[in-house]
Amino acid sequence: MTTARTWFITGVNSGFGRALAERLLAAGDRVAGTVRRDGSVDDLRSRHGDRFRVDHLDVTDLPRVREVVDAAFAALGRIDVVVVNAGYGLFGAAEELSDEQVHHQVGTNLLGAIQTARAALPHLRAQGGGRIIQISSVAGLAAHAGASLYHATKWGVEGFMEALAQEVAPFGIEVTLVEPGGARTEFARGNLRLSEPLAAYDGTPAAFVRQFRDGVAATVPVIGDPGKMADRIIASADERPAPLRLVLGSDSYAASTAALRARLAQVEPQEAAAASTDADDA
Repeated sequence: MTTARTWFITGVNSGFGRALAERLLAAGDRVAGTVRRDGSVDDLRSRHGDRFRVDHLDVTDLPRVREVVDAAFAALGRIDVVVVNAGYGLFGAAEELSDEQVHHQVGTNLLGAIQTARAALPHLRAQGGGRIIQISSVAGLAAHAGASLYHATKWGVEGFMEALAQEVAPFGIEVTLVEPGGARTEFARGNLRLSEPLAAYDGTPAAFVRQFRDGVAATVPVIGDPGKMADRIIASADERPAPLRLVLGSDSYAASTAALRARLAQVEPQEAAAASTDADDA
């Protein structure tokens, strides 16, 4: 990047948020970040001073999301890129999950993401444009047993952001959905939660996720380099037009393309049957 920019990133204490913040600050950019654990980024604050602004935020507190976003724009003036990153994975068969787990997963991954984008929009419009980068997942394009609620939030945010991109294009605001596969971050240790297992699901496809209970199992290869992924996300902010979807990892590419081809194969043979339900005067 040739010109220093200002970024707003939710969840900068770990994972992609941390990797992005470290690289951007080292390159001379300004970063406004949010954390749930106070003190978790003190090293970055001491190293980068007033180029790194930090606010405490739980994105399930929707009014607080707007307060934090408004304060960041007020303090920093222009924010060029808003990265909606905060989230976690909830795994287990749908029946195994508690109502509280369901509510919190949707509140964090979907409602928190929607509110962060909505809070930024008036400011991005007023400044004449900007970029929203939503950290989604290959789980937003391909679904597997044992992750139904996680998929629900990621598929939901995919639909929201794709429609949003069309809504805000007239204002010079662009949107990118990032689709990473497995990455060697702290996700499995700190951002992954599991349901209490029901014996009825022993030996079923949904039981596959139970091997994550003590961390990522050796049978699940994790090939994504979070540093390389962060570099690719940062580089994408310079691309015009913005890529609507940014696929990261060969595993993500393989799973996404297979799922999309399978979906087409399910739908395309129904062309004549679908037309048969049209009104006679259509």
